[in-house]
Amino acid sequence: MTRYIALLRGVNISGKNKVPMPELKQYCTELGYDGVVTYLNSGNIVFSMEDRDEQELAEEIKNLITQNFGLDVPVFVIKQTALREILDSAPEWWGTDDKDIYDNLIFVMPPADAYWVSGRIGTPTEELERIEISRDNAIFWSFDRKRYQKANWWKSTASRGIGEVLTIRTANTLRKIAEL
Repeated sequence: MTRYIALLRGVNISGKNKVPMPELKQYCTELGYDGVVTYLNSGNIVFSMEDRDEQELAEEIKNLITQNFGLDVPVFVIKQTALREILDSAPEWWGTDDKDIYDNLIFVMPPADAYWVSGRIGTPTEELERIEISRDNAIFWSFDRKRYQKANWWKSTASRGIGEVLTIRTANTLRKIAEL
């Protein structure tokens, strides 16, 4: 059995795109996913099943959400072992205990890729944010908690044409789901 992580984009934010995690867990179990666990209310699902293509699984979960909740929610799926490898390759400046810095990992949903996203957003704002493109279509991104609104990447990750192909999680959330 392979352990997978599904990351839903834009659910349960400010009362919008409501997807109750207990119901989602039940629907995933009914589809035949084993050991289904959800983490937080932000759309993190961890489950096991026979080895499958991540894109096919993402589409299956997306359809499940559309059928049961009436929402068109982008879904990114990654093997848990691949997530662990990405986290193990994090740059030394990412995911530290520095409370002034906010560390995120950006997952780019195919067919878009991290280099295309980086090219569209542009250079990180000096002294406010840092990025490093990783394997598996991911981008390590850290920014100053107090001055984030002045950061180029902060403004652009939610912009039209970019935000739709991304899902973002904090370092702490990812470390937790990598172990579930």
